[in-house]
Amino acid sequence: MNELQLSTAIEARLVAQNLRGMQSARAALKAGYCLRAARQLRDRRGTVLIGTGFPVAGTFETDGPVGAIALYDVLQTLGAQPILVCGEPLSAALQQDYRVLALHRGDLATARDDARNQLQELQPEAIVSIERPGLASDGRYYNMRGEDITEHCVFFDPFMEIADCPTIAIGDGGNEIGMGNIADAIATLDIRGSTTCCDELLVADVSNWGAYGLIALLAYWADSDLLAAISPLAILDYLSAKGSVDGVTRENTPTEDGLDAAEGLQLIRELRILTGFLQA
Repeated sequence: MNELQLSTAIEARLVAQNLRGMQSARAALKAGYCLRAARQLRDRRGTVLIGTGFPVAGTFETDGPVGAIALYDVLQTLGAQPILVCGEPLSAALQQDYRVLALHRGDLATARDDARNQLQELQPEAIVSIERPGLASDGRYYNMRGEDITEHCVFFDPFMEIADCPTIAIGDGGNEIGMGNIADAIATLDIRGSTTCCDELLVADVSNWGAYGLIALLAYWADSDLLAAISPLAILDYLSAKGSVDGVTRENTPTEDGLDAAEGLQLIRELRILTGFLQA
């Protein structure tokens, strides 16, 4: 198959379970969005910012950081300089093992100034948002239950809005950064949708899995089985030891959105088959 066909096959697999209505979101996107997004990360040698971290139950959920760490490791292997961008307590949990830009709570105007200063200093070549809450039309943040979580959030939206480099976002429900691209398509979902946009939006049943879709294409171009080195369970165990919770169950377990790590492993296996690194 050609690259567009490969991308389309990946896009279909990422929403195969349709856990939160992302098949309708996919239908609103022009086919090949995984391909277009991955091209923005190909051959990068400078800074790539990866924003993640969704506040749940006084801490952070596993969906988002798992994919962010996997993408961080792959981009670093390929020669880029990734930086994880997040707020407390996730930033403190990661800073000993990764390059981290810690965001701090404050008002939106201050956050915009801070983002402008950071973008000027870091000069990122691309920005990726993986399961970051996105601002709704009223300027507030909401979780999947419709609860206002603004007081627990830091603002990453300004990075996406101000940046003059390519911006990529991954979401799985409608309330994440990037979903503003398809606001009309997700209006019927039982969610307070985000209005924050991006250059390329990827949708998945679990946002972590969207990162695997990007990695699959990077691996295809590099002719290297990059997905083989990714262990979702190992990353989940790492995060769980640092106080993460499952975003659905709100329990400190090595799971993602109520799903066992085996689900992510099976997806990775299928992506490796699609990209020719593994036999069916």
